[in-house]
Formats: sequence, structure tokens, C-alpha cells
Amino acid sequence: MLVTPAHQYPTGVVLSARRRIDLLDWARTSGAYVIEDDYDAEYRYDRQPVGALQGVAPDHVVHAGSLSKSLAPGLRLGWLVVPPALREEVVAARARSDRFTTSIIQATVAEFVQRGDLDRHLRRTRRSYRQRRDALIAALRQHLPACRATGVSAGLHVLVRLPDGMDAIHLAATAARHGILLQPLDRYRSSPAPGPHPALVMGYSRLTSHHIEEGIHHLATILNSGGVTTRPVGDDNG
Repeated sequence: MLVTPAHQYPTGVVLSARRRIDLLDWARTSGAYVIEDDYDAEYRYDRQPVGALQGVAPDHVVHAGSLSKSLAPGLRLGWLVVPPALREEVVAARARSDRFTTSIIQATVAEFVQRGDLDRHLRRTRRSYRQRRDALIAALRQHLPACRATGVSAGLHVLVRLPDGMDAIHLAATAARHGILLQPLDRYRSSPAPGPHPALVMGYSRLTSHHIEEGIHHLATILNSGGVTTRPVGDDNG
């Protein structure tokens, strides 16, 4: 089973303690493995980081992490913490399938970590991203009070739930024509039909607080202008 327990994308949900226990009990009982994708868990703002499942059940959890969010996706560097029973097979599969990460980059990043530079970088960027997240939440409260932001405690995006009946797909398309790039939650559904609870996924990592406030104000203007259609509540068939 593949899970993102620290901060699920796109909803931002954190796996509860009860569900964590149930998941690990299932893995132990069935002899299964859980792949734990530690997605952007290093960016947690309002409370301590959530403990990894791997630390609780190391024989049944494969812990996966990456530097794509904290440093740069172009580094193509990540890691796996693998149960002992799988280690040799995973190392052999890695050797067969991927030899493209240069030794120079790996050695440079290893020194970066060992010297404590990664920790200092994370502390600095965590402060910056928290300010941007706070700016987004404040702008939503001021300009779009009928919308509700969720999944805000961690990561680099929030899920903004729209009033019932709002067409999130049309709103995102209209916003794009005005230079505001958003993703409707419906994009992540397996069914092509719109869901009953409209929402938008909003990222904030590359924006200044000023641009965030300006963008939300502009989005509110689009909504208030009546240029976005609505659909009947509960209409799941398009």
C-alpha cells in the first residue's frame, strides 16, 4: 500500500493516529509492505513534524523521501529506507534500472547534509514559506470569506473549498485567462464527472506575499463579476 501520511496531495490531510495503527496492524498481519512517501513533510508550520511510520514498523515500511521540494527537482536525488528483507533486491534493482545520478552531485549533497547546511536551509525556507502561507490564508479571509482553506498545517499548497454549486473547473479556466494559475480538485478524480464538493488547489511556494494578496483579490473580482457559472448542488453527472 502506498500512503502519504504526513501531508497528502492534493487534500493536505494528515493520516490520523488511529488509522496509522490500523494500517501497520494490517501490514504485520498480512505480511504486506507499506510504501511511505514522505511528501513535503519537512515543511510543517504549526506543530511538530509527524513521526514516520517507518520508525514504528521498520520491517514492514519502505520510507521514501526526496530533495525535490526542499532543494531542487533537477538534482534527481532521493532515498529509500528499506526493510532488511528487501535491501539486497532493492539495491540490485536500482543498479539495473538507474545509473544517471552523478557521483559528484551525490558527494556534494552528502557534505551539504553532514555540515548541517540542509538543516539551516530548511529552517530558513520554512520561515519564508510560512509567511507566504499566512499571507494566502489572510487574503482568502479578506477577499473570499465564503471559501475555506484546509490542509494548511504543512506543505507548499492549500486546498480551498468553494461554496456548493460553484464550478471549480470553469473558475480555474477563467482565472488562467487572467494569469492566475490554479488547479481544480476535480483534476485529481478518477472519474471525469465533477465532484459534489468544488475546491481549488493553490500553491504558494514561488510567490511573494504581495503577489499572493494581489492574485486572491483579482480572483475575488472575477467571482464577484458573475463571470463564473454554477451547477446544481449534487450534480455528479456533468
